[in-house]
Amino acid sequence: MSRHSVAREASQLDRRLEALNDARELAEGVLPDAALDEVFQLLERASSRRSLSADHTVVGFFGATGSGKSSLFNAVSGAEIATAAARRPTTSEPLAGVWGADGSEPLLDWLELRNRHHAEPVTGFADEGTGLILLDLPDFDSTRAANRAIVERMVGLVDVLVWVLDPQKYADAAVHNDFLAPLAAHGAVTLVVLNQVDRLPERDVQPVLESLKGILARDGLGKVQVLGASALKGTGVDNVRGAIRHVVVQRQALSQRLAADVSRASGQLREAAGTGEAAGVRPASKSRLTDELATAANVPVVVDAVARSYRIESTRRTGWPVTRWLLRFRPDPLRRLNLRSSSPSQLNRTSLPAAGAPERARTDAAVREFADAASAGAPGPWRAAIRGAAREGREALPDALDQAIAGTDLMASRKSWWWGVFNVAQWLALLTVLGGLGWLGVLAGLGYLQLPVPEVSKVEGWPVPTLLVGGGVVLGIFLALTGKFIGSGAARARASRARKRLRAAVGEVARDFVVEPVEIEVSRLAAFNKALKAAGGN
Repeated sequence: MSRHSVAREASQLDRRLEALNDARELAEGVLPDAALDEVFQLLERASSRRSLSADHTVVGFFGATGSGKSSLFNAVSGAEIATAAARRPTTSEPLAGVWGADGSEPLLDWLELRNRHHAEPVTGFADEGTGLILLDLPDFDSTRAANRAIVERMVGLVDVLVWVLDPQKYADAAVHNDFLAPLAAHGAVTLVVLNQVDRLPERDVQPVLESLKGILARDGLGKVQVLGASALKGTGVDNVRGAIRHVVVQRQALSQRLAADVSRASGQLREAAGTGEAAGVRPASKSRLTDELATAANVPVVVDAVARSYRIESTRRTGWPVTRWLLRFRPDPLRRLNLRSSSPSQLNRTSLPAAGAPERARTDAAVREFADAASAGAPGPWRAAIRGAAREGREALPDALDQAIAGTDLMASRKSWWWGVFNVAQWLALLTVLGGLGWLGVLAGLGYLQLPVPEVSKVEGWPVPTLLVGGGVVLGIFLALTGKFIGSGAARARASRARKRLRAAVGEVARDFVVEPVEIEVSRLAAFNKALKAAGGN
C-alpha cells in the first residue's frame, strides 16, 4: 500500500475518531453513562494504540478448549516457539511470538504481555522486517474468570483476530453470540480457521466449511475469509500463514481495526440514541407559547387597566370642570396594580394576583405543548432531553413574567395633545356660563332693589346673558361627550400598544426560559446526528 494511501486513511480515521468523540460529548446527560463510557474507553484505546508502533501488527489466536488453538499457533510460528511454549509457567498466560523486536517493547508492555519470545524467521511468513506479533491466548470458554477476562480484553486490543474453531464445536453459540456476532464490523481484520479437519472424512470437509460460512453470514461476517487446516498434519497451515502475512504486509490492519471499532461504537450509540431529527422551534409554536404565557401572567388584566386608566385621566382632564374633581376619589387601576412605580424593574413587583393553580397549570400546559411540538420526530432520549430543557425554567417563570410586566413601559404617564385643547375649551365654556350667570345676577339684584334695570341686548329675541349661560352649558356637555368618545378610542389604541409591548416582554421571557433551552437541545441533537454520521464513515 502506498505511503500516500496510508496517510489518507490515517487522516480519515482521525476525522472519524474526532467525530465519535464529538458525538459522545454531545450525548452526555442524554444517553446512558454505560454507553458513553464504552465509547470513551474505545477512544482511549485508540489513542494509546496509535501512539505506539505502527510498524507492528498484533495478531491474536482465539479459540475454545480443545480447538487445537495452541497447536495451530505453534504450527504457524515454527518449532522454536513450540519449544518455548512448553516452558510457559501456566496455560492461562498469553504467549507472544515477535518478529521484529525493535520498537515492539512499548507495545508489548501496553498489551501487558510478560511471556515474549523473539521468534526465528519463517521462510515465506515472517522475519525481522515483517513486524509481526503473534499471540497465543487462553481459551475463551475457560472456567477461570481471569482467563476469560484476558480474552475479552485482548479482543479489544489486537489488530487482527484469528478465530480457531474445531469440527465438533464450530457452531457453538458461545463463540458466535458472545464474540463473533458483536464483532461483525471487524470482518476486514478477522480470519476464521476450521482446525482439525483431519478428523473429518475428506468428502465432509467442504460441506462443513460451507456450513460454517453460512453461520458466519448470519453473524454479519459473510465476507470473512474461512480456511480449513490441520495443525497435526500441517494441512492448510501455509494458507493460514499466507492469509496472516497478506494482512501484515498491507500495513492496514491497525487502521482497519480502529475504523471497525469506531463503526461498532457509532452503531451502539445510534442504537442507544435512536434515529430521527427534532421538528424544531417554529414561529407558530413560539407565538402560541407567548399568548398562553401572557394570559397566565394576567396581561389581559393589565391591558384593561391601561384602557380604564386612560379613560379616567381623559375625563379628569377634559370633563366639566365643576364635577371633574370627583374623579380624584376614583383609584387609578394602574396604580392599584403598582404599575406606575418609578422603581427599577429588577426591584419592582406588580400587585397582580399571584399565580394560582389554574395559572400554573396553564403555564405548564403551554410549555409542555411547545416542547412536544419542538421534539416531534426526535428519538426517545433526545425527546426527553428537549422536554426537560423546556421544563427546567418553569419554576422561575411566574416571577420572571411579573418582572417583565413591571418593567414594561405602558406609556401611562404620556399626555395626549387633545387634552389641553379640550381643557381650555371647557374652562372657556365654564367662564361663559359664569359670565352669563353673573350678568343675570346683576340684573336680578337691580330689580330686587327697585333700581333702574338697563335694557339687555338680545339676539333673535334671546337675552345675551341667557344665551351665554345656555351656550356655555351646551358647549360643556358637547365637549364632555366628545371627550368621552375620543377618550374611548384613544384608550383602545393605547391599550393595543400596551398589549404589543407586554406581549413582546413576555416573548423575551419565553425565549430566555423556554425557547432558547429547547433550541439548544434541538441543535445539539442535529450536531450529534451529524457527528455520528461522520463517525460511521457516511
